[in-house]
Amino acid sequence: MADEEGESSLELAFQRHKKEAKELQAKIQSLKHSVPKGDKKKKKEVALEIAKLEEELTNRQKKELEVLKNDLTRENSQGQDVTKEIEAMSLNADNSESQSKLSKAQKRRDKKAAKEREREERIAEAELENVHSARNVEAEKLKEILASKCLSIKEISPDGNCLYNAVADQLSRRNQQTEMQTLRKLAADYILNHQDDFLPFLTDAKTGQLYTPDQFVQYCEEIASTTTWGGHLEIQALSQALKMPIEVYQAHAPVLRIGEEYESQPISLSYHHHAYGLGEHYNSVIPAEECFES
Repeated sequence: MADEEGESSLELAFQRHKKEAKELQAKIQSLKHSVPKGDKKKKKEVALEIAKLEEELTNRQKKELEVLKNDLTRENSQGQDVTKEIEAMSLNADNSESQSKLSKAQKRRDKKAAKEREREERIAEAELENVHSARNVEAEKLKEILASKCLSIKEISPDGNCLYNAVADQLSRRNQQTEMQTLRKLAADYILNHQDDFLPFLTDAKTGQLYTPDQFVQYCEEIASTTTWGGHLEIQALSQALKMPIEVYQAHAPVLRIGEEYESQPISLSYHHHAYGLGEHYNSVIPAEECFES
């Protein structure tokens, strides 16, 4: 009975792992499609993020199988048979019987491909380690700057909407409930209606030329209807549209202040260049609780 339960738990684990692998592949495809054409920097950052996601899934699934194997080994005196059973089920979960009977030539090709993947993963891991190192330095410096002003960071999800969600969080603290999508449209409409102010700062990544009128309209449409990242131009547009000053804290640069002509309390954001593998990120800056503790 214990053997049957063990076998069932293994089958369920392999089925779940296959489903997780498919879901990860779907997410990877979505990440790849999110990279603008010709943007080599973003392409490299996405490649690093993909390598990280694949490594995390592989390690987690491996640990789960190890736990199951140890449990079955304790319940079954024939530990070697259990190990062989797990290995056999692993093969069946990933390959059909015909695929397991590969020719010698195919095995050589697979071995060569595996070595190439391993080499690429090592390169990606090394680059990711550099990103993490820079991220830690940036995070500590920014934390120090904010702490000196009794401020702290409210984390915002890095999903492409971080700028708008950070601004929405700031507005909610003033009892102004505004949806992220509303802020996207607000920024897009303001930029579209003030073409002369924004067009000189928009250039085609491939040609280096200023945007054409059609490209400018498309740019505004993407702001309103996609998860494309927001940056300095969008911050400027939001400040003008909301008629509020916006200040952006950075680790290695002075505080960026936009809309200083407005007298209301500024919207406070933090800018992170290395926070995530996918690139630039914004968080909401809020008062630090420890500064107000009695």
